[in-house]
Amino acid sequence: MTKQVKDGGPAYPVERNLMSGMSPRDWFAGQALPGLISAYTFALKAEAVSHEIAKEAYSYADAMIAAREITQ
Repeated sequence: MTKQVKDGGPAYPVERNLMSGMSPRDWFAGQALPGLISAYTFALKAEAVSHEIAKEAYSYADAMIAAREITQ
């Protein structure tokens, strides 16, 4: 059974082609990614830790989603 993750709903809702757009969680993770890659490549080869970088980006995204729920 997969765990349902709160993703904040669609970031860019689009009604055509049955697509609802990118979730805020994915967008936030994508925004965190360049900084995380820079931080890791400063000390390590990014290829060796790419999975860890992606997991950390989603950790930041989850924190952003949680913070949004508190302030709304």
